[in-house]
Amino acid sequence: MELKQIKILLEISHSEEIMRRYFVVNGFDGALTMLGLLMGFYVSEYVDFTVVITTCLAAALALGMSGVSSAYISEAAERRRTLMELEKAMVTSLDESHHARATTWIPWLVALVNGIAPLLIGLIIISPIWIAHNGMLLALEPLPMAMIVALFIIFLLGVFLGRIGGTFWLWSGLQSLVVALMTVGLIYLLG
Repeated sequence: MELKQIKILLEISHSEEIMRRYFVVNGFDGALTMLGLLMGFYVSEYVDFTVVITTCLAAALALGMSGVSSAYISEAAERRRTLMELEKAMVTSLDESHHARATTWIPWLVALVNGIAPLLIGLIIISPIWIAHNGMLLALEPLPMAMIVALFIIFLLGVFLGRIGGTFWLWSGLQSLVVALMTVGLIYLLG
């Protein structure tokens, strides 16, 4: 499918907003999950970076697969329902229309965005640990560095939402950061 066709399908299905929302929501889930795992390892007495990397990769992959499958199932059902309602209102079959193609392709695009978000963000967050594990020196210890990356990404996701919603970007970013810091604090208290 050509890029031009994808753009048409996104426009007629009004899916750009949904994809943006899914990216942020599942990206936030991925970042917060990685932060929670990293904090759990941080409060532990012994940390093997191979275990940290494997655990975080497994969690990011699981979040990605969950994102793809859940978004595809729900979006496909919603798109089929919308197409049936449109066909009923128009009293005709739309099998060869852009709407029918959107019903087929948009759930896959939305699912990919929903699944890629936590996987990509998870990989970015654990990159300092991977870099340190491969012998490169960092300005900070790998776990705190990865947690800082996670906090920064969570802040950026908040900023992005603030800009979309027309609110002050700093306030929105700080709200997201507060949620992340509360999570860190709760894990610290449990550890």
